[in-house]
Amino acid sequence: MAEAHQAVAFQFTVTPEGLDFHLSREAIRQLYLAGISSWKKRLVRAKNSFLTGVYPASPSSWMVVVMATAGSFYCQVDPSMGMIARIRHCLPESRLLSPESRTMVSAAVFSTGVWLSAVLLFRQALKLLLSYHGWMFEPHGKMSRSTKIWVALMKVLSIRKPLLYSFQTSLPKLPVPSVEATVTRYLESVRPLLDDEKYSKMEVLAKEFKEKTAPRLQKYLVLKSWWTTNYVSDWWEEYIYLRGRSPLMVNSNYYAMDFLYVTPSHVQAARAGNAVHSILLYRRKLDRGEIPPVMALGIVPMCSYQSERMFNTTRIPGKETDMLLHLVDSKHLAVYHKGRFYKVWLYYGGQLLPPRDLELQFQRILDDPSPPQPGEEHLAALTAGERVPWAEARARFFSQGKNKASLDAIERAAFFLTLDEEEHGYTPGREGCMDAYAKSLLHGQCYDRWFDKSFTLVVYKNGKLGANAEHSWADAPIIGHLWEFMLATDKFQLGYTEGGHCLGEPNTSLAPPQRLQWDLPEECRAAIERSLRVAKALADDVDFCCFQFSDFGKGLIKKCRTSPDAFIQISLQLAHFRDKGCFCLTYEASMTRLFREGRTETVRSCTAESTAFVRSMGDTRQSRAERQRLFKLAADKHQHMYRLAMTGAGIDRHLFCLYVVSRYLGIQSPFLAQV
Repeated sequence: MAEAHQAVAFQFTVTPEGLDFHLSREAIRQLYLAGISSWKKRLVRAKNSFLTGVYPASPSSWMVVVMATAGSFYCQVDPSMGMIARIRHCLPESRLLSPESRTMVSAAVFSTGVWLSAVLLFRQALKLLLSYHGWMFEPHGKMSRSTKIWVALMKVLSIRKPLLYSFQTSLPKLPVPSVEATVTRYLESVRPLLDDEKYSKMEVLAKEFKEKTAPRLQKYLVLKSWWTTNYVSDWWEEYIYLRGRSPLMVNSNYYAMDFLYVTPSHVQAARAGNAVHSILLYRRKLDRGEIPPVMALGIVPMCSYQSERMFNTTRIPGKETDMLLHLVDSKHLAVYHKGRFYKVWLYYGGQLLPPRDLELQFQRILDDPSPPQPGEEHLAALTAGERVPWAEARARFFSQGKNKASLDAIERAAFFLTLDEEEHGYTPGREGCMDAYAKSLLHGQCYDRWFDKSFTLVVYKNGKLGANAEHSWADAPIIGHLWEFMLATDKFQLGYTEGGHCLGEPNTSLAPPQRLQWDLPEECRAAIERSLRVAKALADDVDFCCFQFSDFGKGLIKKCRTSPDAFIQISLQLAHFRDKGCFCLTYEASMTRLFREGRTETVRSCTAESTAFVRSMGDTRQSRAERQRLFKLAADKHQHMYRLAMTGAGIDRHLFCLYVVSRYLGIQSPFLAQV
């Protein structure tokens, strides 16, 4: 409680002489600075919202239009064709405005209208240009005349440096493919997997679906595409992720690794300090929109919508469906170490804590000898087990009192940090080190990661680090952008002393991290242990083989004029066939971020062309030249399928949405049941 008393701005005591106030100047100063910082953030967000809303125009272009209009008007040239005079006539009479001032105001109003009309025109033109995807299907190194014109227009309209969300409202909507095209591509994808009899039955089901059921379902889907920003993403998030009742750990969450060969510092608290500070610098850039959008070919923007929920986000369990809690801002971090939870403030005096101060705070946690409270050590296992028991336990044991306050501190944190007691990483000559490293990041001890947080940063005892990310709020490339920024900033900008500590001098007057308090009854502890047993069984069932491959990389594959992605996918088909003696449906994710709020689409990489190549590799009668020809056909086919998926002409998301509509309408479809 001492820290809490230090944090309040004033205290008072009742004496026989009346009330005795004790003001804390430092606390009042901190409140003032925090308020100033908050207002600065609001102003920056407002400015960025305006700049994003008028892109590709700028405020300076508005000034140019106003000055040009006013100048031409005073040169006895009326560019408004009488509109300025009409606006002046409509202005209310006022003694404060002279006739010249009324003319200037009228000219400014007219100029603003012209400027806004131009902004809307440019944005519509940009949306039309971004709807063109012909460039993607052209041979590598060749460009048609229409694509050259398109490139020139794109460069003209996006000449101004964009903010992160500048292109959002200009991105086209994901188109709804025709049922005929989707069903045809589906039948083509399953042909290598079905014998003639099964394929004939599937053709009959597909024909019946196209003629009877699909037209009605398609109409509803087209209406949804008109009404919503993206006809897939909201249903995909809800039904594929949030309504899943199985554990997030292993089944849904994914991980990211540290540098393999470099460890900038072996001091755990120092590495955590630099990493956390780097991540918060990225968050500040994200809030200000200063991160440039990802651009294909340097001119085609990708949707940045998924970045909005990277921080201050937690998945809240429910009995039937989960929900995502996202806050505009969060000023603290939740930390786990040796079975204990802490709350660490990230700001002091309205300023972000420097790495050396963060190192000090984390070292205080590492040096804390206090034991976990009853049930606290395995508490996070609730997030690793089944969702329904976690939802029931949360409603029963964490809805009031100190348990609710402590849970709020975790769920409302910027993100979650685990100061791990183990040592992991790549060690040359040590067999299985990468397997253990990967498994640790994937599931840990099943109770030392908060799997509901948008991501958990894991820092090991030897200074290595990694992350475990929840999947519903975004896909892996979004975390990848953050991860690359963090690693580069940590290593090449912030740096360390010779002893491995963060640079600078620590502020020892900082209040220590706040230990979270829990009151977990026996029934709650029993629920925690049940979830832990479920999670342990799942983790023990994972066989993970992670190894370093250095024989060649994508450079050699590209020299062979082959897509590295196609090369890997065809190699997987060959390896699986040699191992199992058969083919199977194969899922590869492609992104649809060329469209607004796009996420992923499935590429069915087991094609007739790839299976023909795989069979030729086991046929001794086939020549090397014939195998190369079949490989080229398989690679080209895979690339074509990938491009179709990226441009909204995939198979699975359309069929998924048709299935959802059929469930809403209570329509039974034998074809959709087989898909």
